[in-house]
Amino acid sequence: MLAQHAKAARSQGATSTVTSHDQSFSTRVGNCDADIGSLVSTGMEPVAGYTQLGDQRIAYHVIGDGPIDLVITAGFWGSFDVEWEHSMIRLFYQRLASFCRVIRFDRRGTGGSDPLPLDALPPWEAFAEEIEAVMDAAESEQAAVMTIADAGPVGLLFASTRPSRTQALLLFNSSARLTQADDYPIGMTVEEYEAMSRAVSEEWGTSSQALVDYFYPSQASNPQFQQWLAKLARSITSPTAVWQYAQASAEADGRSLLATVQVPTLVLHRAESGFTPLEHSRYLAEHIDGARLVEVPGGDNFPYFDHPEQTLSAMEEFLTGNQAQAATNRILASVLFTDIVESTRKAEQVGDKQWKALLDLHDDVSDRVAASHGGRVVRSTGDGVLAMFDGPGRAIRAAGDLRDQLDQLGLQIRAGIHTGEVDQRGDDVGGIAVHLGARVMAEAGPGEILVSATVRDLVAGSGIAFEDRGRYSLKGIEDDWQLLAVSLPT
Repeated sequence: MLAQHAKAARSQGATSTVTSHDQSFSTRVGNCDADIGSLVSTGMEPVAGYTQLGDQRIAYHVIGDGPIDLVITAGFWGSFDVEWEHSMIRLFYQRLASFCRVIRFDRRGTGGSDPLPLDALPPWEAFAEEIEAVMDAAESEQAAVMTIADAGPVGLLFASTRPSRTQALLLFNSSARLTQADDYPIGMTVEEYEAMSRAVSEEWGTSSQALVDYFYPSQASNPQFQQWLAKLARSITSPTAVWQYAQASAEADGRSLLATVQVPTLVLHRAESGFTPLEHSRYLAEHIDGARLVEVPGGDNFPYFDHPEQTLSAMEEFLTGNQAQAATNRILASVLFTDIVESTRKAEQVGDKQWKALLDLHDDVSDRVAASHGGRVVRSTGDGVLAMFDGPGRAIRAAGDLRDQLDQLGLQIRAGIHTGEVDQRGDDVGGIAVHLGARVMAEAGPGEILVSATVRDLVAGSGIAFEDRGRYSLKGIEDDWQLLAVSLPT
């Protein structure tokens, strides 16, 4: 069972004060007027805290002390203090906390977390860093991760790059991407998404019937809910920020991550959801090895109000049933290869003694730069390095910093980056992704940082610019690969 892998300190003697879930949740709280006094009066309240990520602080809450940790994020839609005020949401989390230790947080820029400048929102890959920071603060070594709605790609990235910290992945009304592509016709058209985003931002924080109809159709005839939803929206963020977050969500694409998810995965989807149609979850289940798809009735975009018991029962069965622990010797990573341009000629010019000193400086700078961007140098290649990072954005920024700092030493480099599944072999790594990274680097010119199209897709919305270099036949690699040059200031 997944619960058996939780930390023993919490699993020993842990008790729950929530009323037994043998009682029917749906009959008790099928609507906002349901009698829920006996469950709400249990006394189980969230414990609030803050954790630091860079210069910003992230607000989080921990509910319960169950044997398995469950981290939940709903993308930018989060202000947990106000959500907790609603009796049905409070009851949903208390019921969930009867078999989990629930960790819920407000993404940076929303709710109780620090605000962010709208012209410098972090790339969507940084969202996975927030999950890890909150887990560290909550002393959670390993957790099941649940994403709701537009947070789907973030859950995929976290599970792929941090499998040792991910017990399971739960995707509720999620998708690999929201908008259409030539090879992904099930998404919204750009025009549809723009119209939806504009309507949401224009009516954000008001008593809008349209917002209720779109996100919570089960509450469409409840005027009190409209008032509460307006209050929740205002506590989350501003209308302008909602527009910015919506644009960032549209650019996130996690399809390339699906084949690398190795943890047990449950895909839950509302059968009548308007925001993300069922086809999105079918796509997820078909492309994640061993994933289980469960359709639940209703059309709400969030799990709290519309047939919540069926969602909770599916989650409880999945999290407390027999599940094999995933192997973690293969992970998704971004590999960076560098090479000193004309190293032989440079060595002849300066002589052996000075060349050795330059190489030592090169290695020291490489180690320091990689570490400053959250990565590590895996090994030296003689006149270059192989480094590994959790995210492609970090690898790109590290390559730019390394290029600039080594240039001051009179060493010009070329660099290549690819993101894919790598085999961990002790401190070393191998696999096709590593070979691809080396081949990409071999095509780079002096001072150039080349990346594969996979890297470009994964950093969409980060503000990093690329120049298409066309398609290449890479030595020892099947098929042609599109390569792009990173446009960073030199």
